[in-house]
Amino acid sequence: MSDFENIKTISVLKPNYMGFIFWEKSPRYIKTSIPKLPNEIIKTGIFVDASFKYIKKNIDKHNLKAIQLHGKESPGFCSLIKRFDVTVIKAFRVDKSFNFDKIKLYENSSDLFLFDSQGKLPGGNGYNFDWKILRNYKSEKPFFLSGGIGINNMDEIHKLLKSKLPVFGVDVNSKFESDPGIKKFKELKEFKTKLYEL
Repeated sequence: MSDFENIKTISVLKPNYMGFIFWEKSPRYIKTSIPKLPNEIIKTGIFVDASFKYIKKNIDKHNLKAIQLHGKESPGFCSLIKRFDVTVIKAFRVDKSFNFDKIKLYENSSDLFLFDSQGKLPGGNGYNFDWKILRNYKSEKPFFLSGGIGINNMDEIHKLLKSKLPVFGVDVNSKFESDPGIKKFKELKEFKTKLYEL
């Protein structure tokens, strides 16, 4: 989310989390202030290899409650961010050769994981990775499913939610945009309605 009025409009749908990108190279980089949101929406700052100081500054400025780390941040760095009393979400970019063993080091330093598609950008590439690879996930750590998710993925999402995998949530982005950072209300409302039809 990157537009003040669009943020207010989408907040009516009361998503559990709402993300704001603080990586300047992203077309979705937020340049505006964040409007007051309902308390139940968890304001989430998304950072890519940012400094400790920069993250802390934006936690304080925007009252962020969750931090998504989408770069090469170490487990130690994640632990430092947890000291700010925020939920730490460590993102991993997944392709068919992804080795889930490498995330073991992050078990204690992150609250949640996020699995996104490997691509040219750290996120927002607009396509799915092969979700079959999630069969190799042996951890009990809950995770967000991400990467080019749209209405057309609903059947597969329902299957995953009914599986034994600890799917915590579904992260949507590019498939619901009219422009980078500008989300479509009607399409998101439809997606949310169908998501809860379990």
